Amino acid sequence: MVIPPLTWGDEQKYITQAFVENELSSFGLNINIFEKNIESYLNEGVKVIGVSSGTAAIHLALILSGVKCGDEVICQSFTFLASANPIIYQGVIPIFIGSEIDTWNMCPIHLKKAIQDRIASGSKPKAIIAVHLYGMPAKISETSSITEKYGIKLIEDAAEAIGSTYLGNKCGTSGDFGILSFNGNKIITTTGGGDLICKTDIDKQKAVFLATQVKDKAIHY
Repeated sequence: MVIPPLTWGDEQKYITQAFVENELSSFGLNINIFEKNIESYLNEGVKVIGVSSGTAAIHLALILSGVKCGDEVICQSFTFLASANPIIYQGVIPIFIGSEIDTWNMCPIHLKKAIQDRIASGSKPKAIIAVHLYGMPAKISETSSITEKYGIKLIEDAAEAIGSTYLGNKCGTSGDFGILSFNGNKIITTTGGGDLICKTDIDKQKAVFLATQVKDKAIHY
């Protein structure tokens, strides 16, 4: 059963405000406040960038992780295809990892074996996309320990997990990058859109630069 989004009465006010103030593009007070509110909620010193979708956030995370055409990226097999599509967008080879029985998310044991296998084959994966599917936190502590050991970037797909925590940490804040989604079927919806979660201002500025068409700071395009 699909449960429609609940509205509380203020939505039309903010939509009208955006029209009146002509903030109908990728900027404006509403977006700035939304980003700050998510940062405050996550409360891990993270930086948040609003983007067009959770998929776009994963795509940006892969670019910021240095993933390039021909590289390999690990992704869990039990997930929605939006977790894996950005891997293909980058011209990258996906390596799928099966689930463990406790959370049905990426199995750290299988993950470690896969990394060792790829390294032995001469192709160490550049990044790992771990998913907190259906709001159930993955074993991100074990996963992050493995990524740190092998020097691989960890991207947390928390598209369905805002509000979930693992060992006291909000989902999306334990990896190098995290992503949230606000699509119409998510826990909080803006009818579309997503967030990229970064650890540094440098990564945030790079993400904003990429997400706004890589424009030069000039009077011309």
